[in-house]
Amino acid sequence: MNKWFKMTVPLVIAAAMLSGCGQTEQGAQTKNSTQSSSSSVSIQEVSLEQEAIALTSTPAVSNEIKAVASGTLVKKNDRSEIDYSNTADGYVMVRFTGQTSTKLKVQVKGPTTTYTYNLTQGDDWTVFSLSDGSGEYKVTVFENTTGTKYATVLSETMNVTLKDEFAPFLCSNQYVDFASAPKTVAKAEELAGSVSDPLEKVTKVYDYVVNNMTYDKALAQSVQSGYLPVLDTVLEKKTGICFDYAALMTGMLRSQQVPCKLVVGYAGTAYHAWISVWSEESGWVDGAIYFDGTNWQRMDPTFASSGNQSEAIMQYIGDGSNYTVKYLY
Repeated sequence: MNKWFKMTVPLVIAAAMLSGCGQTEQGAQTKNSTQSSSSSVSIQEVSLEQEAIALTSTPAVSNEIKAVASGTLVKKNDRSEIDYSNTADGYVMVRFTGQTSTKLKVQVKGPTTTYTYNLTQGDDWTVFSLSDGSGEYKVTVFENTTGTKYATVLSETMNVTLKDEFAPFLCSNQYVDFASAPKTVAKAEELAGSVSDPLEKVTKVYDYVVNNMTYDKALAQSVQSGYLPVLDTVLEKKTGICFDYAALMTGMLRSQQVPCKLVVGYAGTAYHAWISVWSEESGWVDGAIYFDGTNWQRMDPTFASSGNQSEAIMQYIGDGSNYTVKYLY
């Protein structure tokens, strides 16, 4: 099956990715500095709105990387801290230790794309992926001043050389937080732990999600900007919006050491989320990872589940021209 699959499915994904991370000399000492700025910049909210609210729309290899703040390469001041010790593994970690009652954001500007995330204050670290590949990154912590205006709290620029192209897609991060989801990890092990082939793992996880989850119309109508899937809650409720479906599958597969991209983009004209996976034999498989017994079809767990896997829905899913990649997490 995999041999046939390998010959007939495009193996490499070409996509614009958004992310951010840093630069500084390799092997430099830990950096401590006080950095802030009274000047302000305008940060548009639309991308965050889209990723939370627009994602409610229904149809129109390697070892697991565990993120850790190693403290080897650090930029910090008395309010915030950026740990970029492990950029080769595809991530940076940020925390805001100061006190504020205003919104906080982290912007990760990569070689081709810029991501903007929400950040909460506290001693806990938040992980941000470097999904834009190797190159120069800039990570900036912002604090809201007024309206859409934000002042820089801390910023660092760095050169990133990834160990593997899929390193960012094996670790837990803000959007796919399986490190805080023991039930999700356990379910993935129950479903796929006994098989070794990555695509068999994908099939088992996919079959479970589309046959056990239902689309949450109430959440789709009420979800607010800044919404992030809590994987164990999604698993327990067995319901969610497409963001939840894709994040749950991504978390399950990454916990099984299957590199997986949570892909955000357009299905036709609707903003949507789906997944892409990697196998050692086939490389990156852009969406076409569901085997219907005869052919491999595009992986879109939300459409397949909410559409009861009808013939029309499966044909739509299988047509790659219906999908346009915008972001990768």
